[in-house]
Amino acid sequence: MLLAGGTLIVELADRLSGKVIISSDVTDADLKGVDLESLIAHVTTHFAKEGQVNILDKHNLLEILDKLRAEEKQPVHVEIIRSADFKPMAKEIDASFSTRNVGFEKTTSGVADFAEYFNDRYRRLRELLERNRVNTSFGMVNKIENLSSFADGREVTVVGIVYDKIITKKGHLMITLEDETGTAKIIVYKQERERGGPNNLFDSANRVIVDEVVAVNGKTSGPFVVAKSLVWPDIPIRTRKNTEQDLAIAFLSDIHIGSKLFMEKHFEKFLEWINGGVDARKDLVSKVKYMVLAGDLVDGIGVYPNQDKELEIVDVYKQYSVLFDYLSTVPDYIEIFVLPGNHDAVQRAEPQPPLTTELMSDFKKDNIHILSNPAYITMHGLKTLSYHGTSLDSVIHVVPGSSYTKPEAVMVEMLKRRHLSPVYGGNVIVPSKKDPMVISEVPDILHMGHIHKNGSADYHGTLAVNSGTFQSKTSYQMKQGHLPTPGILSVYETRGMNMNLVDFNRL
Repeated sequence: MLLAGGTLIVELADRLSGKVIISSDVTDADLKGVDLESLIAHVTTHFAKEGQVNILDKHNLLEILDKLRAEEKQPVHVEIIRSADFKPMAKEIDASFSTRNVGFEKTTSGVADFAEYFNDRYRRLRELLERNRVNTSFGMVNKIENLSSFADGREVTVVGIVYDKIITKKGHLMITLEDETGTAKIIVYKQERERGGPNNLFDSANRVIVDEVVAVNGKTSGPFVVAKSLVWPDIPIRTRKNTEQDLAIAFLSDIHIGSKLFMEKHFEKFLEWINGGVDARKDLVSKVKYMVLAGDLVDGIGVYPNQDKELEIVDVYKQYSVLFDYLSTVPDYIEIFVLPGNHDAVQRAEPQPPLTTELMSDFKKDNIHILSNPAYITMHGLKTLSYHGTSLDSVIHVVPGSSYTKPEAVMVEMLKRRHLSPVYGGNVIVPSKKDPMVISEVPDILHMGHIHKNGSADYHGTLAVNSGTFQSKTSYQMKQGHLPTPGILSVYETRGMNMNLVDFNRL
């Protein structure tokens, strides 16, 4: 129920989605010059703490605005005081790491370049399927154009890129596969679903997405292949790998320095903690030897319309200056690996190059390593594939059952497909003679961010971890029903293979 009128109040009420009633004593004049994005975040926090009937009257509004204005200041680097009696175990162990940027070959971005890009994806994923996954008892169709030479009823295996997926008028599922030579029509009968079971063929086939590479085992029937099973490239089942030394890796992403919603106090508390200055989980922080930051380090400039209204720091160089001031307080014995994301001031298309020397100014520290997005980082023998995760959005939208509540499950879908960006057009890619987003090497750890939600899962011996955020909830996220987990750090113990969540909302 809306008790007040006015353009600003109507917009505020709409963006609060009916969760808060606005009293009639609040007017547009009270909201003049106020950033609604920040106000909404503070209103939501205020009533969550109060635990009362959610009525925003003038008294509550003025109280919230006082807090908001007190926070509307240019973020200033706060010196982090190191604990004198903190004797971290990780300091006594020499670092052992290697890195590899994921690059691309520059092309003219013509049609031929895109064709070569997809042909490379097809060839490499087909090779993985043939080597590890395909049932050899079926007759392998080497080229789709040769499929017509097989007699009806012949058991065959067809590998191709998914061109299309539709439900026929009779309710069957038809998938069109293609390679360089032609197309094949795959039929999955609706009766397969009626047979039930959690892994019935129809529901499995419904998870197939356009532009991915799959293998189909089935029988020829006229112009069709009637599917018996589907196979994804997938990663092999392995025993989770650990390290001999008792170390830990801190995984971060989506810090968003420069945003009005950047959680400055929480991030500074994290920096105090990493220096041993917080009396909580000192056993864990003592083990931290490595730190991986997977993009959206700053909020950037002009990333989306009217972003300037939501910025505390409107100069992107100042945003990075604050970032590196913060990182300089991390103890020197901790190796830090830094990747860009879609908010960072590098090219938007993926793979993204490392941050430029121009953005870093004259900043340089031996323990801070600037990498591409994605990048491979091997730490004490654990091969980590770190990627910001922009393509998570497109995968969530097309794979049934996927959601923002469990980013780790979406990451598992990428591991099954052996590709970091399986949906073409979901995010901008750089056409290259080789598809750099193919997961050619099986990682021990797959690390992403972007979703602003902590989560982890073990899949076939690979740890999938999403590292959350240090940006408060936005009104857009709330309207979408997305509940991020801000202010929580993911820390992985490499010998005991334990994932820990350190909640800086409570410290």
